[in-house]
Amino acid sequence: MSAPVHTSPHPATRAGADSRLPWWALALPALAFTALLLLILHPSGAHAAGGDPAITHLFERIEQLATR
Repeated sequence: MSAPVHTSPHPATRAGADSRLPWWALALPALAFTALLLLILHPSGAHAAGGDPAITHLFERIEQLATR
C-alpha cells in the first residue's frame, strides 16, 4: 500500500541570479569593517607596549591618506 503524494501548488524556486539580498546583508558588514578600521586608525587612549615601528608607520600613512 503506497502513501498519497502531496505536491505544493507553487514550484520551489532555486536561489540564482534573480534572488536578492536584503539591504542589511551588505550594510552591516560594511559598517563593521568601517568601525574596526576607525578603531585601528584612531585608538583612544590605547598604548601599545613596544610595537613594531614599521607597522606603526604603515598605519600612520594609511591615516594620512584617509584624511585627505
